[in-house]
Amino acid sequence: MPVALIVLAAGKGTRMNSDLPKVLHRIAHAPMLWHALRTGQALEPVASVVVAGHGAAEVEASAKDFDDTVQVVVQQEQLGTAHAVAQAFPALDDFDGDAIVLYGDTPFVTEETLAAMAEARARHDVVVLGFEAADPGRYGRLVTEGDALREIVEYKDATEAQRAITLCNSGVIAADKATLEALIAEVGNANASGEYYLTDIVGLARAKGLSATVVRCAETETLGVNSRADLAAAEAAFQAKARAEALETGITLAAPETVHFAWDTVIGRDSEIEQNVVFGPGVTVESGARIRAFSHLEGCHVSRGAIVGPYARLRPGAELAEDVHVGNFVEVKNAVLHEGVKANHLTYIGDAEIGEKTNIGAGTITCNYDGVFKHRTVIGKNAFIGSDTMLVAPVTIGDGAMTGSGSTITQDVPPGALALERAQMVVKDGFAAKLFSMLKAKKAKQQK
Repeated sequence: MPVALIVLAAGKGTRMNSDLPKVLHRIAHAPMLWHALRTGQALEPVASVVVAGHGAAEVEASAKDFDDTVQVVVQQEQLGTAHAVAQAFPALDDFDGDAIVLYGDTPFVTEETLAAMAEARARHDVVVLGFEAADPGRYGRLVTEGDALREIVEYKDATEAQRAITLCNSGVIAADKATLEALIAEVGNANASGEYYLTDIVGLARAKGLSATVVRCAETETLGVNSRADLAAAEAAFQAKARAEALETGITLAAPETVHFAWDTVIGRDSEIEQNVVFGPGVTVESGARIRAFSHLEGCHVSRGAIVGPYARLRPGAELAEDVHVGNFVEVKNAVLHEGVKANHLTYIGDAEIGEKTNIGAGTITCNYDGVFKHRTVIGKNAFIGSDTMLVAPVTIGDGAMTGSGSTITQDVPPGALALERAQMVVKDGFAAKLFSMLKAKKAKQQK
């Protein structure tokens, strides 16, 4: 059965105390909205619709950044969840299949749970995702009879007996799109909040002889984010799960609680991650690599056997081939380091390509920016770049070439050549003693 996603993302998030729309606050370096959309992709939807409201332009831009095929519609007035879902139907006018409603501020529903809902939809007209709550609080309650779901009761409208129920509503619902649209058209707002509740469709469905059921998930999957405290709790939950999964898949974490993953970090088995390492978005680390302490990686690829850090920074576009060593206080950006390259300390490599087994000496800088344009440095294989070399791009260093320490290289260096570019050293015998004597006398005079 074809599937369409409807992701509700219209809330302002007043408790966030922020100008940013709630669903754009980040967990593991990605907007919450992206987490919901990514989970929904497991169902291979033929259409995805985000219902925006507060900050709709920003929400739309973010949704398009995730996937430019996502459609964004606007709920001009926030009149409840049923009203929000109804805004999506014009965008799905030609769609025939199941619709599943997700929430942009509930980022942890798993792919496995959505698959279970899809399976249940084959047997029931309406499927609701529920969870057993340790503290049900003000969640809506799911009133069941065996496998059948009789109704969903909002806390404000529940009786004391219904409030004693611990099976709670996550808000995630799946149904045939035509059925969902027809049921929502009948939803009224005669309730304590005067809103159009999506939850009312269960009672309406049963009144029409349709079946409804509950798929249960862990309470942790339904964690919603409504405040900065919730956001911090969500970040902690994500990191705890990511660390546990890393350990289970054969990755060594020296101090798991100090390693921070991004939402899309990929690390191969038998890699070793030391303490206080931060992964930004877009990082892939192949099997057998070692990321040493206090390193920061973002938008980069680290190949098998490479060593990064300690105290290294890999920025977007950094490509490290097998057995590359990038050491302490080395920064690499938009550069390819081929197999066996070593840049062990105090170096900046930007907009560059470094050939196999080349050694980059301490203090080397590729001077890639002229204030307006970026320029590229190309260094061949088996070259030796002396310490404190300034490579003023655009410049090419040939295979097997060498630069002398302290040189500023402004022209191409042929293969096998030695390039030196230094000012002539001048030595003045005895001048240091005379200078110190003069300066000390001047200081003593100032202190009188």
